[in-house]
Amino acid sequence: MAEETKQNSWKTDLYFWLQALVAVLTALILIFTFVGRIIVVDGASMEPTLYHGDLLLLQSVGYTPKQGDVVVLTKKFEDADGPIVKRVIATGGQHVAIDYDAGTVTVDDQVLDEPYIKEAMVRPPEESITDILVPEGSIFVMGDNRNHSSDGRNVTLGAVDERYLLGRALGVIFPFGNFGAISNGEA
Repeated sequence: MAEETKQNSWKTDLYFWLQALVAVLTALILIFTFVGRIIVVDGASMEPTLYHGDLLLLQSVGYTPKQGDVVVLTKKFEDADGPIVKRVIATGGQHVAIDYDAGTVTVDDQVLDEPYIKEAMVRPPEESITDILVPEGSIFVMGDNRNHSSDGRNVTLGAVDERYLLGRALGVIFPFGNFGAISNGEA
């Protein structure tokens, strides 16, 4: 009788553990499907803000792009075959002018203060966008490592429709040495 009670107790414990595991997995699936996602940075285009292999936590629901935010896009262009991580330089209706000689990016006649960029820009060898009025419902993005970034300056990407946005990168969750929130570039 004691052995039978012990066996039933083990089955009951197993049932409750499995029930808890299913509840946790269901909650995680719902959170990552509807609220946020985890994305891996591929490449060096966002250095020194983000590095190749960093795991990012994204805000997907209820996000409206703002200038300075780091975002993840799904639009395919050139060699990009997965999600791409870039910084929002301008949103719909804003005018962007890139001056390679001065090394500046101007949005609506205001030169951006960009403490997050890795080094001064040099003129890319290929054809690139230097002046654009961003259409409504679109964003213009650039990498923080401007000299090693295929971004909105590339004519095959240009301004990106907001429907290609997966979300805003909130922070790095792994590796732990890079753990922390991502600055939107404001002082």
